Amino acid sequence: MTNLNRRDLLAAFFAGGVATTFPVNRLPAATAVNDQLQVAVIGLRGMGNGHLRRLLKRGDVRVATVCDVDAQVCSSAADKVKQEAGHHPTQVEDFRRVMDDKTIDVVVVATPHHWHCPIAIRALQAGKDVYLEKPGSHVLREGRLLVEAAQKYNRVVQHGTQMRSSNVTAKAGEVLASGLLGEIKMSKAWNCQRHTQRQPVPNSPVPSHVNYDIWLGPAPLRPFNANRFHGNWNWYRDYGNGDIGGDGIHDIDMARWGLGVTEHPVKTTAHGSRIALVGEREFPDNMMVAHHYPEGKVLLYEDRGWTPYGPHGFDSGNAFYGTEGMMVFSRRGYFQVYMGQEREEGPGMRGNAGHPDHFYNFLDCVRSRQQTIAPPEVGHLSCSLVHLGEIAYRVGRVLKFDRKTETIVGDDEANRLLTKEYRQPWGIPETI
Repeated sequence: MTNLNRRDLLAAFFAGGVATTFPVNRLPAATAVNDQLQVAVIGLRGMGNGHLRRLLKRGDVRVATVCDVDAQVCSSAADKVKQEAGHHPTQVEDFRRVMDDKTIDVVVVATPHHWHCPIAIRALQAGKDVYLEKPGSHVLREGRLLVEAAQKYNRVVQHGTQMRSSNVTAKAGEVLASGLLGEIKMSKAWNCQRHTQRQPVPNSPVPSHVNYDIWLGPAPLRPFNANRFHGNWNWYRDYGNGDIGGDGIHDIDMARWGLGVTEHPVKTTAHGSRIALVGEREFPDNMMVAHHYPEGKVLLYEDRGWTPYGPHGFDSGNAFYGTEGMMVFSRRGYFQVYMGQEREEGPGMRGNAGHPDHFYNFLDCVRSRQQTIAPPEVGHLSCSLVHLGEIAYRVGRVLKFDRKTETIVGDDEANRLLTKEYRQPWGIPETI
């Protein structure tokens, strides 16, 4: 690209202006209950509570059921529905009652990670559409089974990487597609925060208001421990995916999007360690992962769980490196282009982080039966980068990945980590 062409492109972008909002197709509020989608929310803390609030703003849906293994959490959510929507939803602690309810159209899954795919697949088999929080899979094999289930049962699924629906992503995508940055050869994702870890505590009796057996579900049976329960389970491999699969999946998803790759990598390397040796966790507090693609492209991921700062001023972000320029991008609602050796400033904007548009895109697609902006295959390709990075770290070797069979070449130990054993009766069938 010549300097003249670059200046012409920059001028064209600035002359056209940068939009601050993008229209989202919204359905009119329904006037009758029988026109409303009947929704069940499973998992009502954190993101589940946020999705409940978003549902209550839509006139074309009705929160029919709230489900949580913690009766206190479930009751609080039901009271919120009663206060804001004027009806009291059914309260259940066992998600299987939701699957049995033929009147439920839509299921929102916002549980700990180890329950995401087992519940989602059961919901698809029961004929329900699913909004599935990230990561859509706890281990890599689950992601392929989710794709197969959505296809077989012809259901609508949205993966909860909401930056896919941001106005910032839409405008940044225009810039990337224009060729202004040349060919994007490398992308980098980072997630840098200062986490505090709990000190070990002894096991204790299960709280009387909690169904702990269902909370454990497919995870190994073990005594109740407060460190492994509300607000802290993601630091333990039986239930979560650590930094890389907690917040990191958002940035990894955007790194894959910006790099423009739509298949698995063929090689993965990773390393990490514990720097802040305080508190209890089963994951490293820093990681560096590199995924290599056969066309020569590279996707990098970095996390640091002991710092209060991140590159370019963002705790969560991306850099897309092209042959002519680069883009700094963040799911905090920002992108900025820098061109050439002089880092000439190019297009940029601040906007939203994808909520609530991502959730509403799902609801609109349930009505239209169109594909969502983050369907299961999109989620699987990004979540696989989480799992391959974690496996490469754990075995301490370079992984060579067979894209067709979704297996690791010549490494039995690593291949075993692509799946896991499930405590019965909560397992997932190997074929859907």
